[in-house]
Amino acid sequence: MNLKGVLYALSFVTLLANTVCAQDKKSAREKYNFNYGWKLNVGDVEEAQNTNFNDKLWTNVNLPYSWNQGEAFRLDISHLSTGVAWYRKIFQLPKEAANKKVFIEFEGVRQMGEVYVNGKFAGRHENGAMAFGIDISAFVNPFPQENVIAVKTDNDWRYKEKATGSGFQWNDKNFNANYGGIPKNVFLHIKSKVYQTLPLYSFLGTTGTYVYATDFNIAEKKATVNVSSQVKNEEAKTVSAQLKVSVKDMQGKEVASFLGNAISLAPNEMKDLKASKALQDLNFWSWGYGYLYTVTSELVVDNQSVDKTEIRTGFRKAEFKNGMVYLNDRVIMMHGYAQRTSNEWPSIGMSAPAWLSDYSNSLMVKSNGNLVRWMHITPWKQDVESCDRVGLIQAMPAGDSEKDVEGRRWEQRTELMRDAIIYNRNNPSILFYECGNESISEAHMSEMLAIRNQYDPFGGRAIGSREMLDSKVAEYGGEMLYINKSARIPFWATEYSRDEGLRKYWDEFTTPFHKEGTGGTSHSNVNGTKVTDASAYNHNQDAHAIEDVVRWYDYWEARPGTGDRVSSGGVNIIFSDSNTHYRGQENYRRSGEVDPMRIPKDGFYAHQVIWDGWVDTEKPAVHIIGHWNYEKGVTKDINVVSTAYAVELIVNGKKIGKGVQSKQFLFTFKNVAFQAGSIKAIGYDKSGKAICEDEIKTAGKPFGLKLTSIERPGGMLANANDLAIVEVEVVDNKGNRCPTAMDMINFEVTGQGLFIGGIAQGPDNYIGSKNLPVECGVNRIFVKASDLAGEIKVKATSESLKAAELSIKTVKTDLQKLSLAMPSDNLPSYTAKGPTPNTPSFTKTRNAIKVTAVKADSNQADAEKSFDDNELSEWTNGDGSPKIEYTLEREATINQVVLKLSGWRSKKYPLRISVDEKKVFEGITPTSLGYVTLDVSPTKGKKVQIELMENSKDSNDINLVEITGKVDDGGLKKTNSKTPQLPIVEVEFYEPIDTLNKLTTIK
Repeated sequence: MNLKGVLYALSFVTLLANTVCAQDKKSAREKYNFNYGWKLNVGDVEEAQNTNFNDKLWTNVNLPYSWNQGEAFRLDISHLSTGVAWYRKIFQLPKEAANKKVFIEFEGVRQMGEVYVNGKFAGRHENGAMAFGIDISAFVNPFPQENVIAVKTDNDWRYKEKATGSGFQWNDKNFNANYGGIPKNVFLHIKSKVYQTLPLYSFLGTTGTYVYATDFNIAEKKATVNVSSQVKNEEAKTVSAQLKVSVKDMQGKEVASFLGNAISLAPNEMKDLKASKALQDLNFWSWGYGYLYTVTSELVVDNQSVDKTEIRTGFRKAEFKNGMVYLNDRVIMMHGYAQRTSNEWPSIGMSAPAWLSDYSNSLMVKSNGNLVRWMHITPWKQDVESCDRVGLIQAMPAGDSEKDVEGRRWEQRTELMRDAIIYNRNNPSILFYECGNESISEAHMSEMLAIRNQYDPFGGRAIGSREMLDSKVAEYGGEMLYINKSARIPFWATEYSRDEGLRKYWDEFTTPFHKEGTGGTSHSNVNGTKVTDASAYNHNQDAHAIEDVVRWYDYWEARPGTGDRVSSGGVNIIFSDSNTHYRGQENYRRSGEVDPMRIPKDGFYAHQVIWDGWVDTEKPAVHIIGHWNYEKGVTKDINVVSTAYAVELIVNGKKIGKGVQSKQFLFTFKNVAFQAGSIKAIGYDKSGKAICEDEIKTAGKPFGLKLTSIERPGGMLANANDLAIVEVEVVDNKGNRCPTAMDMINFEVTGQGLFIGGIAQGPDNYIGSKNLPVECGVNRIFVKASDLAGEIKVKATSESLKAAELSIKTVKTDLQKLSLAMPSDNLPSYTAKGPTPNTPSFTKTRNAIKVTAVKADSNQADAEKSFDDNELSEWTNGDGSPKIEYTLEREATINQVVLKLSGWRSKKYPLRISVDEKKVFEGITPTSLGYVTLDVSPTKGKKVQIELMENSKDSNDINLVEITGKVDDGGLKKTNSKTPQLPIVEVEFYEPIDTLNKLTTIK
């Protein structure tokens, strides 16, 4: 070791000794849970900000708490109550806070929040979406004096920014449920005069601590961990400062400790301090593997530890290239949900305990979803951190509505994106930053990219927007309800299925005998449009699940491994039924694969089957849609979802036969007669080997009730805010759920708990009612804990059914106004899927043959647009002959031609295709969400000619509603030409893989 190394080692030992000494003397916490002990008044009150104001008659609440949350799912989104509400709290600072900095952090206030401390105005936040922090050091009184904080909130839909008079684009009645007040967590930070800043740019202008990894070697489990922490000196003297970093694994074992270089900080100076170290034996964060490390960044000033920041983070490698997404060097096809950012629940809105966020988000993973695209609004930190724990990839928006904007409203969007990136850049689950729910200009995209590059240059995240199909700046894109392919940046569908269906409706043969698609719409949309055909919004469970499977097929067909241009998947809208932007007969959106209380619909299980794998299927599965408890004489089609090659149905031991396969994953058995007993589906591979099965048995007559609780891991907290889900089932005398039961249930809650309620179809959706029915044999309610540890007793009764009782014990917790118990303390990570596999994620299925030249009988100047990897450009023949010829890079045996023809949803084209003048296809193209694959007679050649034989035909085979975006008409452009048009957006040519050679596989 050289002299420099010896001196460094000696200084490190000395520093460790001094740090231990300093830590022994230090007793104060730097971050406190500030959620407890608030008072609430709904309505504006004069002088409520004053310290001597009498608030004894105000309501006692613990945060997070939205003052109108009890209206969630009872009222239409546009009817949720709005107005001014005040929150107040009296507190003392700890003794150790003397002469220190004091900051308050709000995870969010809706829409506007004015903060007063001891009667003095401290700051106003107005965007209603993002966290913000305020330095209240100059306003607070030292121990033992009391402090009063008062927050005036206003959630008016029409709220305008006071300085500019501009509204906020995302304060929108279509999608942003208006839960007013303080619906998220609040924290208090106490820091020394030399401190690591907070990642709260609004008001504070600071960026906090940035933790990221570089130099990945996934195979050898190595990476360099880097810490960059912004430090500010508010002492009156120059100081010497450096970082000491500790990295601990999920078991709390320290796996690394290292120092950064010492730097000098002048008074009021702010600098970034850095430290890094190469680590090995790392566990990389992955889909369904929420492995997290605790990185502690300790600020050492003049050899004394003065400030400590803990970052819970994970390390993973992400790349976006070749039209695909790579996670830890393995291609992953995106499949998941476009979920409303409010992520709300009945009666509590979005103000859920942290464990409940984990429960909901982990269900997305358990349905084999790997991505949640939060819609329009930045998700609150609790959901962001929850996705880290459960291993769910996130697409994080900032704030927008449905179009690009200019002026102050665009500035608001860039400011929100800046704040959101700074606040969430340490969360490994975020892989995408979304700049808009529709395309934005290239200039605006460049602005957003610059923000990402400035504040998160090393996070391994792509920034883009919905659409952006021809952008040279965006790093990902993708339309809604269409299929896009790319050889450049990944394209994934931002919303690919928007249908709705109430969980209550199994099918047309089950009580209440809902005929598929009936019900119409009971309203005009808040945006002024009307639904003329609402059948897609009034599905039963059978039809809704089938639609999920059918819609996924177009994306699966274009998956990685199918060529040079591929689809990177897409997200279904939505995961859980939402209090926003509904279309059908009910007053809330029912597009979810689970209902508002997260009870699965059949679509949940369908997704489990079709999404089981990173790209290719990894575990063959089968699911029978529906139940097996019909009346005698019922005959119906049975639909089965499976990734098997073939599926056989067996009723009471008798083989019904093999199902008719469609859209790859759907197997239909026509006119199956109900017979009480058992119905079983068995899936087979190509060799005829049984590889998966599912079975449903007929339940007996309703006998009694069964109660089950779903609680916080480690026990329900006695904090007057924690919740437990209580599930009630109608069961037969053997304990089996009766799937057709609709009995009314009466609930009674006693002890240290409070009945909150659930949801069902009926008056006010039964919100808050202690009497509500089961639907399809099951329902759920919420029970809230009191602030005293003890026992909650829940009793459920129903006429002619055996009653059930349940006991829940609550656990004492720290309820101080400056609490040491954090909302997410001790919540476990979900790691069931294990680390990223080191096997290939897909097998290549065909070879793409490149085009080197093209010749058109007309409009030659645009001919190359028919294969330019740009879905917003096309060639069409105009007034000339509808014929075009392609020269391939080499002679090849062409067996498939893939086309994207304008009007793909509504047009069928009669085509003739020839290879070296030999006819290989003559027929009519089907409609699709974008691309059609035409199987042609395998023919060797180098020139391929495509010719339109006559006018295209209109088709309504695909009855999708709500098509929006730039390509609403499927790319069709109006023309005055009387010549039949052959508009080609993209064309691709494929040859089969030579099975005599090694099968090509790609990771």
